[in-house]
Amino acid sequence: MDWLITKRGEAAGFPVEMHAARAGEDILVFLQGGQQPHIGCTVLAVPRQSLTGSGAMSATSSVLNVTGHKDEILCRKTAETISSMLGTVTVCTGGFHIDNISEDQIREVSAAVEKMGYEIACALSTSGCKEEL
Repeated sequence: MDWLITKRGEAAGFPVEMHAARAGEDILVFLQGGQQPHIGCTVLAVPRQSLTGSGAMSATSSVLNVTGHKDEILCRKTAETISSMLGTVTVCTGGFHIDNISEDQIREVSAAVEKMGYEIACALSTSGCKEEL
């Protein structure tokens, strides 16, 4: 399997990168960054119609966390965004770590990862995206 898309950036003063590949019709995303990249969690997102009844697409997730890791926040948002936008099963795995991370740094990392996930979904979409996140 080859990575189809790689996004690299910086958040909270540290590198962050996201790689995406297709596994048939499904999507695999690997997220890493910070001082110590690792695998802290894996999220499987399955597309479905929103429970609001609006007809919009959403996703239901299953999560595996390494004890004590908080990477679910990043991987869940990424997997659910891509799954709901593309209507495909999506797995996001990986981890981002900064020692003694502050609340402001968490927000910055979350925003950067959310943008990268959206950009990957747009790049993999047959119709693309017209607006930025």
